[in-house]
Formats: sequence, C-alpha cells, structure tokens
Amino acid sequence: MIEPREAESRMRWEMFALSFTALFLEMMVIRWVPSVVHLVAYYANLMLLSSFLGLGAGAMASGRKWNLFGWFPVFLACQIGTLLLCRNVVIGSTLNEARFSQLAPSTLNGAVLVWIFASNALLFVPLGQRMGVLFNSMPRLTAYAWDLAGSLSGTLCFGLFSLRMFSPVLGMAGVMAIYLLMTTRRRWLADVPVFAAILAAIVWARDPRAIWSPYYFITVCALDAPSVTVSEAPPDLLTMRDPPIYSVNVNQLGYHIDAALDPAAYTAGTRAADTIHAYWLQYHLPYALNKGRDRILVVGSGGGLDVEAALQSGARHVDAVEIDPAIIGISRRFNAGAPYSDPRVSVHIDDARSYFAKARPGYDLVVFGFLDSHALFSNMNNVRLDGYVYTVESIRSAYRLLNDHGMMSLSFFLGRQWLGPKLYWLVAEATGRKPAMFIDPSGEKLILCVPRDLGALPMEAGQMRQATYPAMQQIDLPTDDWPFLYLIRKTIPSDYLIAIASLLAFSIAATACLRRGSFGRGDIHFGLLGMGFLLLETKGISDSTLFFGATWFVTMIVVAGVLLMVIGANLAAERLRNFSFWMYAPLFAILALLLVVPREHVLEFAFSGRLLWTLLVVPLPVFFAGIIFSTTFRDTAFPAAAFGANLVGAMLGGFCEYLAMAVGSHRLSILVIVAYMGSMLVLLSARRLGRAV
Repeated sequence: MIEPREAESRMRWEMFALSFTALFLEMMVIRWVPSVVHLVAYYANLMLLSSFLGLGAGAMASGRKWNLFGWFPVFLACQIGTLLLCRNVVIGSTLNEARFSQLAPSTLNGAVLVWIFASNALLFVPLGQRMGVLFNSMPRLTAYAWDLAGSLSGTLCFGLFSLRMFSPVLGMAGVMAIYLLMTTRRRWLADVPVFAAILAAIVWARDPRAIWSPYYFITVCALDAPSVTVSEAPPDLLTMRDPPIYSVNVNQLGYHIDAALDPAAYTAGTRAADTIHAYWLQYHLPYALNKGRDRILVVGSGGGLDVEAALQSGARHVDAVEIDPAIIGISRRFNAGAPYSDPRVSVHIDDARSYFAKARPGYDLVVFGFLDSHALFSNMNNVRLDGYVYTVESIRSAYRLLNDHGMMSLSFFLGRQWLGPKLYWLVAEATGRKPAMFIDPSGEKLILCVPRDLGALPMEAGQMRQATYPAMQQIDLPTDDWPFLYLIRKTIPSDYLIAIASLLAFSIAATACLRRGSFGRGDIHFGLLGMGFLLLETKGISDSTLFFGATWFVTMIVVAGVLLMVIGANLAAERLRNFSFWMYAPLFAILALLLVVPREHVLEFAFSGRLLWTLLVVPLPVFFAGIIFSTTFRDTAFPAAAFGANLVGAMLGGFCEYLAMAVGSHRLSILVIVAYMGSMLVLLSARRLGRAV
C-alpha cells in the first residue's frame, strides 16, 4: 500500500522527469535532424512548434481512456524511421528566398516536410497525455511548478550537453533511460528491444568522424575525395609539398575550404594549383585596392583564408572574428597555411554584430568573409544565424570602424540573381556611397568595396571586373526590424505557408476531436496566454541577440531566464488569494513601454545600460503574464485541458511569428498586446455570465 505522501512525491518527480524529457527531446530532435535531412535546419522552429502541438494534443487527451504513454517507443521508432527514410531528400526553396540549394520546391518535398512535422508531433503526444493526467491528479500550481523546474533543468542540461559532448546516440539513450525508469519492469521486455533497434539505426546512419559544433553538423573531406570524411590531417601538413585541400561541409552542404593560400606550395599545372590560384586572386583583391596594413578586421573568418591573405599582404595585426569555435579548431588542424597560429592574429569567438559594438575604431580594412549561414540562430525564431549582420544598421556600424583612409570589403556567394542588387543597395544605403562591385567570370561571387576617401578604384582586379546596378529593383533592404537578407521582399514564402497550414489544420482537427462539446472560454483564454507568451519569448531572444550577439549562449540564457521568471510568477501566485483584473495593468504598461521605445535607442546605450534593460525591462511582461496564468490556472476546472490549450496557443504564437517576414518584428508587439487583451476580454465575458474558466 503506497502512502499518500509517497504517491504525491512520486507524481512530483514524474512530472519533473516528463517535462525534462520533453524539453530535452525537443532540442535533441531539432539538433539532430539537419544531419539527416538536407535543409531541415531552415525549419527548426517549425519542428519545435510541432512538438508543442503534440504535447498540447496529448494533454487534451488525458481525460480519455487511452493509455498512449506505453506507445512512446513505437512513436519514437516511427519518427527516427521517417527521418532515415527521408535522408536523401533535398527540400527545395521558392524563388523569393535564397538558400544554398537551387532546387525548386515540389509536391513530394512538401509532403515529406509535412510528414516529418506530423511524425514529430505524434512523438510528443504520449508525454503530453501523461503530463495531463498528473495535472488532473495534483494541486494545480504544485504540478505547474514541477513542470517548470523540469523544463528549466532540461534547458540547462541540453545546453551543456550540446556544447561539450553532443551525440545523437548518447542523447537518445538518455531519453530512453528516463522513460524506462518511469515504466514498470514488465514493459521493459517489449520496450528495450525497440529502443535497441532505434539506437542501432542511429549508429548506422551517423558519421563517426563528424563534428558537432554549437551551431552545425560538420564534416571534413579532401577536395578530391568528397565522399570520404576524414578526422585527421597528415602529420607533416605544414611542411609537405602539395598539401591536401579540404572541403568543410555544414549540415551536409559545402561551407568553405581549408588550404594553404599559396600557389607556390602546389605543383604548377595541377588541379590543386589552379584552384588555389583562383582563390588567391579572390581573397587578395581587397589588399590590392587598399594599402593600409596596420589593423585589419575580418568578420566571419571561418577557415582563415581571409586572414591568410591579410598576413601575406603584410598586415601587422589581424582581428579574426568567428562565431563557431569548432570552425576555428578545424582550421587549426586542417589548414596547411596555419593562419590562426600566427602571432599577429587575435582570434575572437564572437558574433560579428556583438564585436562591432565593442571594437576600437581605426581599422585600415574591415573585411566581411563568406559568413553566409546555413541555419537559424534559434529554434524559436525564423531569422538566420547571420541575420543581424547583414542589415543597414550593422553595415553602418562596421563602416564607422574604419580610419580616414580605410576600406570596407564584403564578399558573398550569390544564390539568386536578386541577391547581388540587394547587397549592393544595402551597402550603398548603409555607407552613403555606391560601392565598387567586382564580380568573377561565373557571376556567382561578388565583392563589394567601399573606401572612406573618394579615390576611384580600378575597373579590374585579377579575374574580377567592376559592374554596377542601374537602379534599385523591387527588393526590400534588411534592417534590424526586418533582418531577412535572404528574402527578396517582405513576404512569407509559400513553402512555409504550406507547412504552417498543414500543422494548423492538424491542430484544429485534434482540438475539435479531443475537446468536442467541452471547448469553451477557458480554452480560448489559456490559448491566448500561450500565444502571447511565445511571442514574448521570441521577442526577448531577438532583442537580446541584437544587443549581445547571436551566440548559442545568449539564446540559452534568455530561455532559462524566461523560465526562471515564470517560476517566480508561479511562486508569487501561490501567495495571492485570488485573480484580479488589475494584474493586467502592469502587463499592458510594460508592453506599451516596449512598443514605444525602439530597439535602436537601446542599442545606443553602453553595455551596462543594455544589460540592465535586458535584465529588468524585457522579462517583466513574462512575469506579470505568468501571474495571470498561474492565478487563473489554479481555479480552472479542467487543468489538463487548460495546459493543452496553452501549448496549442504557444504553437499559434509561433506561427504568428512568421508574420515578421512580412511586416517586421516590432509590429509583432502589437499582436502580443492583442493576445493578452483578448484573454482579458474572455475572462470578463465569463465573469458576467457567472461562469468559471
């Protein structure tokens, strides 16, 4: 016979374990998927939202007699099987968006994308159902507190795991172990073989020589053997004749090469010599146009070819900025030119935008390397990793770092014809001068140069010739409010709309089926709170990224900070007797302040001012919204259904975040106010009718 206290303690720890597992598994799947299916990295936030849908639908199903928790191993096997079956599918993109794949979207690829999202949602239904059962069995706020504690622990543990020792096998094995601890040993006989088969499939599909950075799945191969991944370079790499040229790939796509940028190191007439000669001409172009050599800044230094060109040109000091520490480590191992070992080079592991804010002006050259990204900077946002680097404000701040005779250079690989004009007019708008534009014979590589003085630049440099664009085309320039370099104009691409519509249809069908006649004002209230919460969290991540850089650490700290704020709100709610409509007053006041004060003004603050704003002002709406949620959640008659509605609402908030592609991020603050205003009106209507939510 289990004592009541012992039973309650077990339920608390089970809620903690379920929440921890759900959060960890969400991040685990999102992190692993790009290494299996090409270009899914561009849809990482939709993977997260489909997880919310599964958890929400599961919580709503907690009142049914189904016991879906035992089906978790089968659903996990279906998800992993789906990903492995789709491993050779390359998802195309529309003409309105630039990606590093020129495949057009097809019906098959769209179906694959929807299938991946649907199977991912199904995976989280058993966890959500079991959490819903616990919400119905425990005191409301106690259950919610243990849910939040599990989410916070899962966030921190995955952050450390992702940074230090990420492995799909270890991560999945950890999730499986937690699940087995929550089930009876009688089920192990059936579950363990399924889990073993899943782990075997992951081991079979993985590349043992691959490297997991905080941002990418990275493989290295010799340029003349692209199908063979290598883990080590020859021991005499730095001294050998004709050293290997290595191709570094991220998320299964080419990123850059690691090689000695010295044609003399290769036998004349060979393919390697011709390749390096072409790269030498390209990377030395900025130094042929500008004679300053005292201080050089390279952002997006990557494998180090820009740095090596600076050193070969006589640079006295080079600041090399690269956001990914793994990329620097790979260059130290595989680059025969060893640019990062030169004492004249200072390596800064930082976001380019963050470095601009704290750099000392006076550079002879500011060089933007090929830092075009292959992923989103956050799973809760649809902005690319380099989104805030290629904006008018960012280019302007980089240009200000030059001395009176300095020059800024920006290199880019053009994936779409409209991307060249967009970059050209972006630089022109930011600097107030039309840049000298050099294009290689293939028309795919672009270098824009803008000197501070008014001296004319030559019409030719190496194999590249100057060109220009006669007038701005029908394109929108990226800004801090609309950081979408890779979109031709303010619009939501059709492939995103198809995926969103599919998930939305599935969520409506699931809600209608599970709630049926019991759907009411409470579902709308908690759904709107979830919608507002996710939009607030996304805004917090975007603002903090703009203020401090798009690094994984900033994102993890913001998410953890938001969860701590919600935990604090839940503790405060436990000390409040009843809900009051006055609780909305401070929420709307802070939201109005955030709407009125542009982020551009905050960016002008010193570091300490930006830090105080981020710590004291940005999280406050989450705190007050959390108090409203906890005080109304405590009194709800159907806690599991309310929890599920909140998660489905969060998914809808994630869909609304895509509106930033069309209207900019600042206007989404209005949508946050609308969501919370809607929840308040729902409560008012319920009170007038004498009904509880």
